[in-house]
Amino acid sequence: MNEGMGGSLAALRWRKSSYSTGSGGGNECVELAALPGGGRVIRDSKLGAAGGVLVAGPRAWSALRHRIG
Repeated sequence: MNEGMGGSLAALRWRKSSYSTGSGGGNECVELAALPGGGRVIRDSKLGAAGGVLVAGPRAWSALRHRIG
């Protein structure tokens, strides 16, 4: 879950892809929020704040972006 991050996750500006409007009611996607310093937090849009998150630091985020194009 989100233990250890406190209320900081709620304060983030979460974004969802415009492609997330498919047959699942627009909920079959991930949400992304920027962290200070260039990192990102990623979560499942179906679960929102109730689910866990994946935190990627700036270097990991950059590597992922380059890897997936």
